[in-house]
Formats: sequence, structure tokens, C-alpha cells
Amino acid sequence: MKLKSAIFCLSISSSGAFSVNNGRRDPSVSLHAIHTNKGLSRPEFVQAAAVSLASLITMPQNADALVKGNAPPPKKGVSDERKCRNVEECQEMADRLADKVQEEARANMVPASLTKRGTAYRDVVEAPAGVEAKLGDTAKIYYKVLKLGKRSYDGLSGEGTVVFSRGYGLEDDEDKAGVKSFSFAVGQDDSVIGALNDGIVGQKIGSTRRISITPQMGWEKASKECDGGPGGSGSGGELKTDYVVVPTATMVATEICFDKEKRPFPKTYAEQRRMAQRFDQSLIIEVELVDLK
Repeated sequence: MKLKSAIFCLSISSSGAFSVNNGRRDPSVSLHAIHTNKGLSRPEFVQAAAVSLASLITMPQNADALVKGNAPPPKKGVSDERKCRNVEECQEMADRLADKVQEEARANMVPASLTKRGTAYRDVVEAPAGVEAKLGDTAKIYYKVLKLGKRSYDGLSGEGTVVFSRGYGLEDDEDKAGVKSFSFAVGQDDSVIGALNDGIVGQKIGSTRRISITPQMGWEKASKECDGGPGGSGSGGELKTDYVVVPTATMVATEICFDKEKRPFPKTYAEQRRMAQRFDQSLIIEVELVDLK
């Protein structure tokens, strides 16, 4: 049987389905083939259509899927700042940055105050109103004894390493902060280090004050043999004019000069060993005044 003048349009859509439309073109059609009947038999026409369909299936088609999600991050521009190439250069860059930060902090730093006996102190947490400590009061405090930071230029600035403390929950014998404290009679107890007796006067309840501790006002025994640290009268060291803090150069057995009767004093063995290595250096005691009686 012959087909006469019939036009068949074979089309494949993007979804993979196909349809035969009699003489009408669909806008959604991706590909069409028009066959006219010029003496083709039905089997011949079906064979030709099958070949055309097979070729269409193997052809790659455009993806119409919409992918949702975050857009990729923009490409970072090349920084003009030089990157360090080895450990030495990185350390040098870090030192320069730290020096810059220190200079800025130093320019904005409030100058330290001095007591009549020359003890330097600075209030780091102010109390807008409150009772001030005076001689004879019994003061209850939390404290941290700190080793000076690497870039402390005045004996009070910078982040210090805790040598020992009380009231902050940092030690092995403290379960939590605020449970244990240290109390003493201001200016009346000679067993308390001189820097604390001197520097706490005038401090308000609720404030936190940093007090500089030179060896002579701390845990160093008052003898000419031991008194060779910063500002000492011995022969072991000299006070540099541009620094308050310099380690002692006295060459004596440290245990001889370490006054273990002075308070506050470390409770645990580990704290005592840390303190034995640093008592002849200038330190900081950071004092939070809790109460006065």
C-alpha cells in the first residue's frame, strides 16, 4: 500500500518524548524530519523513521535543569602585601605587627599612678561608686600574681602569665571561682608583701587594680646579699632608666633569698616551684577588691 502526499513530522522534545503531528509545526520541537511519500511503502517509511530516531537519540541535548544554591564565591584579588616565604620572615612580620600594636597601645595608655612609697599601680576595672580601702581595714580580695608579658614596657601593661592565684578557680585546690579568697589588714600586717599593703590603699570595692611588685616589695628577703634586683641596693643589678622591669643579676642561691613567710603565698607544690623561679623578678598582682570591714 502506498502513501499519497501525506506529510509527517517526527519530533523529539527535550524531555525525550516524541510525537507525530500531521503537517503542523510545534514551537517546542527540538528537531523535525519531514518525509514525503514518493512511492515509499509503509515498511520502507517505518525503517527510514527508525534510522532517523536512532540518530536523534544519540545526539547530545541541552540541559534545561535549574540548579539552585549559593553562587560560587568571588575570586580573591591578588594582595599587594608581601607574604612571608619562610619561618624567619613570618616571625619578623609578626614582630613588626606586635611592635606597631604596642606603640599604639602605649600612646593611648593611661599613665600609671604612684603611691607615696613609689609603688606603681593602674585601675583596669573602675568602680563608679564604692567605699575606698584605707589603712587598718580588713580587705577581702581575689588576686592573680602574673609574670610580665614579653612586651610590658611599664611593669603593668600587657598580658601576663599567671604564676598563682586565689578566687578565680584557676588552681587545682579551687573547685570554682568565687569560693576562696584572701583577707588581710591593710598596712597592719607585715607578713603581707609591701606592694599589696601599699598599692591597695584608695582602691574601691568592686574595682580591679594592677599593682607592680619589685622583688624588694615582694617575696625577696631584705638583705644586702639578696637585694640585687631592679632598684636594689646590692651589687647584683642596676635599674635601667627606660625600664621598670629587669630580671635580677644576683648570683646567689635563690632558695636563700626566697621569703616563704610572705603572703599571699602559693598553696600547691607546682605553684611554689613556679614562684621560686620568678620571685626575684618584677611581677604584677592583679587585685579585685571584694569587701572591706
